[in-house]
Order: sequence, then C-alpha cells, then structure tokens
Amino acid sequence: MKNILAHSVLQRSVLALVIGAASSLAAAADLHVVSSGGFAAAYKALAPDFEKKTGHKLISGWGPSMGETPQAIPNRLKRGEPIDVVIMVGDSLDKLVAEGKVSRSEHKLLALSRIGLAVKAGAPRPDISTLDAFKRTLLTAHSVVYSDSASGVFLSTKLFKRLGIDQQMAYKGRMIPAEPVGEVVARGEAEVGLQQISELKPIKGIDIIGPIPESAQQLTPFSVGVVVGTKEPQAARELLQYLASPEAEAAIKASGLDPAPR
Repeated sequence: MKNILAHSVLQRSVLALVIGAASSLAAAADLHVVSSGGFAAAYKALAPDFEKKTGHKLISGWGPSMGETPQAIPNRLKRGEPIDVVIMVGDSLDKLVAEGKVSRSEHKLLALSRIGLAVKAGAPRPDISTLDAFKRTLLTAHSVVYSDSASGVFLSTKLFKRLGIDQQMAYKGRMIPAEPVGEVVARGEAEVGLQQISELKPIKGIDIIGPIPESAQQLTPFSVGVVVGTKEPQAARELLQYLASPEAEAAIKASGLDPAPR
C-alpha cells in the first residue's frame, strides 16, 4: 500500500513539473524591439539579464528616432513592421503616442543624454572647456559631422545659429544619416564629430573629449513604449518595467546616460 501511495505521489509530482514547464514555455514570448542608437549600449547590456529572468527572447533591431531613412523607427512602424517595443528619443515617441501608434498609458522615461565631441584616436585634443573655446574648436576644424537624429537637428537648427556660426558650418558641417558619427571620425573622414555620448562610447578608433559646455548643451530624453497592437502585451510590459527599474540604472550610467529621475 505504501508503495502504491509513494508511486502516486511521485506521479503527481512529475505531472506538476511537466505542467509547470509547459506553462513557462507557453508564457515565454519572442519580443521584437527596435532601439535608437542613444540607448543601444544600455539595452545590449541589459537584454541578456532580462531574457534570463523572464524566459522571453528579444529580437532586436536598430534605427534612428527620426529622419527620412528606411531604418528610422517611425518609418518602420508606418510600413507595418512587426514591432512590440520601441526605445527612442522622448519627443519622437510622444509624437507616436499622439498618432496612436504607441500606447498612451504604457511608456516611460528611461534616461537623459548629453551631446559629446570626439576626434580620431591620437589626434590633438581640442579645447571645449568653455563656450568660447568650443566655438573656436568648431570654427578651426576642417570638417564637422553630426547625426541626423535629435542631437544633430538641435545643432544644425538651433545651436549653430545661436553661436553665430551657422554660415561657416553650412560648408564645413555635414549631417550623417543611418551611421554612427564616431565611425566617420574613426575613418578620418571628418576632424570633429558631435553626437550623444552614449552613441560615441561604443565606437573604437576615437577619443571622446567630453560633453560640450552646459550652456550649449541639450539634454535629450530617451523613453520606452509599447507599440499599439502588439501580440505580446504582457511580455512588452515586463520589458518596459524592467528597463525603468532601479536594477537597470548601473548599465544605463555605464553607457554614458543619466538614469531618469525617480
């Protein structure tokens, strides 16, 4: 009798384990995520831990938050690409919320980003310690490149005009679409590069001189949002909550971003 009871208990235990495993497999999701470059380094550092904790698989893509390139996140959504979560410049994400493409209730601010200046590795280090020094550096450089996303739009439409150097920058400056600015500088195709520090840090072959002066700086917010119509709403919410949690802050800081105030 004891043997029969023991066998019955064992059967139930095995069945419970099988059901539990099947439930875990059923809950695991393939989650399509597209991130802009500014948050990419932090996302790449955090993704393995999220996958380990949840069992979900992240299928990742990259693209700018704005612009005319096919890779730009708004253009991807317009084409109907199967995307569950987007990570991008906050202002651009807000536009997608207003258009009904990103959930109005399920989006969060993740980080704030500063613009940095970089030169080719080993090149003379220009002075950008003051606003006047930064302005001189831009005027004396043979060529200046900047991104076609938030930082580059700010530089080309606002800051250069405010500094009174927009005419000079019109012939020596160049906006770079669909490629990290640091890679152009690393190849020696431009003397000075300006982009979010978090986008410059992963690039080999450049020296980051530092953030541009605070009086010339623009803090760019990066946010995460769940795409309306996602087939994996629960997994998407889990990723949003994880990226906005305190345990993500160390990786965000290490990537060159400031975690969002809590």
